Amino acid sequence: MTKQRLNLEYPLAAGKPDILWQLLSTDHGLERWLADRVKEDNGVLQLTWGNLYGEHHTLNARIEEREKNSHIRLRWVDEDDPDAYWEMRIGKSELTEDLCLCVVDYALAEDIDDLHDLWDGNLDRLHQSSGF
Repeated sequence: MTKQRLNLEYPLAAGKPDILWQLLSTDHGLERWLADRVKEDNGVLQLTWGNLYGEHHTLNARIEEREKNSHIRLRWVDEDDPDAYWEMRIGKSELTEDLCLCVVDYALAEDIDDLHDLWDGNLDRLHQSSGF
């Protein structure tokens, strides 16, 4: 079954893209807002949610593209849809010239609303942990 593309744009209070880039592209940065534990090994991110020594869920994502201060594109290792990936891109608002985080992700039609809510929650954590 083909997945649908979800495009989201979140305004940020960050002044410099290099600070935001650290939160999007490093193990430590992603642990502040995206997952409870993140470990990179040979271009694969292992993301874990929950208690590492108790109940938890782990997924692996291969880094397909990473351009400093621009974007990181990942694909779940077990992804069946050849067109599906997820990407976080640092952009600028056309109206305000402020930085924004542009997210592209894919889900089945019945899961699009849940995916949107998931990214909203992730960005809430990003705002809380960084002030962006």
